[in-house]
Amino acid sequence: MENIELKFVLKLLDAPNYREALAKIKLSSLKASDRDKTCRQLLERELVGVTYEVSKFKIASAGMALLKIESVQLPVTAQELKILNSCQKAAISPSKTGIAAPEAQKLVQALLEKGLIQVNKTDKKIKEVWLTERGKEYLQQQYDPSGKGNITLTKNMLATYLKFLRQPPLIAVDSKHKPNDGEILQIIQDLDKEFGTDNYLPIFYLREKLQPSLSREDLEQALYRLEGSDKIELSALVESSRYSPAQVNAGIKQRSGSPLFFIKVND
Repeated sequence: MENIELKFVLKLLDAPNYREALAKIKLSSLKASDRDKTCRQLLERELVGVTYEVSKFKIASAGMALLKIESVQLPVTAQELKILNSCQKAAISPSKTGIAAPEAQKLVQALLEKGLIQVNKTDKKIKEVWLTERGKEYLQQQYDPSGKGNITLTKNMLATYLKFLRQPPLIAVDSKHKPNDGEILQIIQDLDKEFGTDNYLPIFYLREKLQPSLSREDLEQALYRLEGSDKIELSALVESSRYSPAQVNAGIKQRSGSPLFFIKVND
């Protein structure tokens, strides 16, 4: 890990729940463009996660092929289809889709995940960044500042790192082991304490923790079993503006209404 990367993640350690708006991460003598580059480097290694906004996008070849299919059962919603049609001729911004901005941003990101549109790196603006489970594990168990050269840290940065290291060891999830319902319940309780969500844990935290050991469907079935045995309660998302499209998409989709989004552990 380069010195500037270390300083970047130490800034995250000092933020609530290790999460901060990228614009608020200030590193002395570092330009915003270099800060963003550092963030992307950490993202590629999955040491951090991010939310972002797409400013411009264009249709991908897979999207074009989909539009040529004559079927009433296309793997996209009517709104997503509207967006694909709107960007056939040229790259456009979400505001040009004819759909309200927050919803358009959510749909564009969903289409990007499906590979139906293309977005240049420069057109994906990172809004928020957080330390992933892999990032925490790396800092707590793997980081080794060996080699030549000096690392200049402020006392506050050093204190933040030492406080983090003195915490109880992280509970690691083996990617090859599928946790049982009891283990999942314990992980829910641990995450609730870690992120201070007051027994109201958003599902995206659990999905991140259990990837790739559990598929989306496997995790949802486990949560339904826990709810059926009265171990937990699942509740729907009412106000989505506080969360990114990707976080909202991590909820359990319902045929009608908002997705199930929060987990409450019963006494």
